[in-house]
Amino acid sequence: MTEVVRIETPLTHEKAAQLKSGDNVLLSGVIYTGRDAAHKKMVEALARGEELPFNVKDQIIFFVGPTPPKPGQVIGSAGPTTSYRMDAYSPTLIERGLTGMIGKGLRSAEVVDAMKRYGAVYFGAIGGLGALLAKRIVAAEVIAYPELGPEAVRRLEVKDFPIMVIIDQEGNNLYEIGKAKYRTI
Repeated sequence: MTEVVRIETPLTHEKAAQLKSGDNVLLSGVIYTGRDAAHKKMVEALARGEELPFNVKDQIIFFVGPTPPKPGQVIGSAGPTTSYRMDAYSPTLIERGLTGMIGKGLRSAEVVDAMKRYGAVYFGAIGGLGALLAKRIVAAEVIAYPELGPEAVRRLEVKDFPIMVIIDQEGNNLYEIGKAKYRTI
């Protein structure tokens, strides 16, 4: 059984370098949210020479569009969205210092190349468990693009948020490793 790695944000390059594909992680600290509409706005802002709504250096973006919270909840269901929607934008943010992304599904070769070049990791969260993942979010605040509704950029505080390293800084990809192991059975 794989040992659980506990990580506190910010996710420095040194911390990210210790993570290997397949590691189970319990993440605590501040992370940010953003889906494709928010990513598009951020990359367009950078192209205009503007500042981002938060400094992406040593930060993690969770690809999520949470549902509205019910009374007494911090946030509604918060399951990961399909990550390839961010593939056109992720290399730009990784180059700016983003060290972690949380989502589900495959990433493009361009994203993996940027991860290897600049030292980022890709974490997977289990789709379909949004209500359970939301219980690990202890605070949520919209910090940018409120007009995007669920896709607005949020600052989240998480405690023991369960994720797994899918692609590490060396480009080792759990999806590919799993397929290769299956073929040998």
